[in-house]
Amino acid sequence: MATDDAASVLRDRNVFLFMVARFCSAMAVMMFSVAVGWQVYALTHSAFALGMVGLAQFLPAFLLTLPGGLAADRFDRRKIILAAFAIEILVGVALLALALHPAPRAYWIFVALAFIGVGRAFMSPANGSLLPLLVPSELFPRAVAWNSTAFQTATIAGPALGGILYAVSPVLVYAIATGLFLLGFIFMASMRGRWKVPNSSAGWNGLLEGVHFVFAKRAILGAISLDLFAVLFGGATALLPIFARDLLHTGPWGLGILRSSPAIGAAIMALWLAHFPIRGRAGRRMFICVAVFGLCTVAFALSRSFWLSAALLIVLGGADMISVIIRGTLVQVSTPDAMRGRVSAVNMLFIGASNELGEFESGVTAAWFGTVPATVLGGVGTLVVVLLWLRFFPTLRRADRLESAVD
Repeated sequence: MATDDAASVLRDRNVFLFMVARFCSAMAVMMFSVAVGWQVYALTHSAFALGMVGLAQFLPAFLLTLPGGLAADRFDRRKIILAAFAIEILVGVALLALALHPAPRAYWIFVALAFIGVGRAFMSPANGSLLPLLVPSELFPRAVAWNSTAFQTATIAGPALGGILYAVSPVLVYAIATGLFLLGFIFMASMRGRWKVPNSSAGWNGLLEGVHFVFAKRAILGAISLDLFAVLFGGATALLPIFARDLLHTGPWGLGILRSSPAIGAAIMALWLAHFPIRGRAGRRMFICVAVFGLCTVAFALSRSFWLSAALLIVLGGADMISVIIRGTLVQVSTPDAMRGRVSAVNMLFIGASNELGEFESGVTAAWFGTVPATVLGGVGTLVVVLLWLRFFPTLRRADRLESAVD
């Protein structure tokens, strides 16, 4: 594969199938996110209940992600992903059945979402540790960018399509999303080869080795904890149904556009970085982008214009994508292959905490202080985290080229 050709990564059959499967899964999850958020708020009219959507997914993922990482270092990673797809298909069927019920209870939706968390606990470490086995190391930063592009493209189309279809019928959203999970399973099953690390000696007594490795690498710890606390405080995703319905006065289609907007910015940035990878000053760029994320969060909270709000979310998503690619590349290039599953699990645990636990935090603070004050405080909290991490993690601040391992 020629390193000067941005599309060379995609010419490999296994890489292409892997990314299409990831696209299908992400598309389905994003369609679910709009449908579930609108449905739960319509049933409960409660910011706290919207926070519970995140907590229901976070708790099982928190308990099972480290075992999921160990499994990725002991067993065939593709088979683990297939098993996780099977769980997602069953969850899709359950949510479809609830959509058909004339008076569904919100707590059954939370139970279904908990199983999504179980599936992701095993899928995410296997996904994260499988990709480095599919491409040469010199092409890995570009592969991360393409993989992120596939994910972000799905997160653009998924919420927008989900919002439009939900306005027609909730049943339609859940039926199509379940079909996408099935397609993802088929594409992943079509990959050729076995992806178990040769001579892996990871035993159950090595469950915490990934944690120890991350804490020993200051730049990696700084990168993933920066993302954790920045999104934990600054993420307003859980509150978007409230912004859409009560503050911006739009319907499910508007919620879909708002949910898609960060992904539009992220996809544009990921495509740019696939063609023009970051060459230097990676650590400084990451800090700047997280600060932009916080500033956009504050501005979004204060906006009362639908299109201005969407534009701010686009900028927010682009800034976040730069941070995501830097963090993902730093983690993978600095980790031995035999430990990638467990280290990916730690990384995914931090990401899950920032996203789903962040949604719960947003719901709780919005119930206490109100939607707008809670979101403003979250954005300010992100800026405070940036300032603290600049002081606590100088190794991350000095990180330069992504192709080189860091301490």
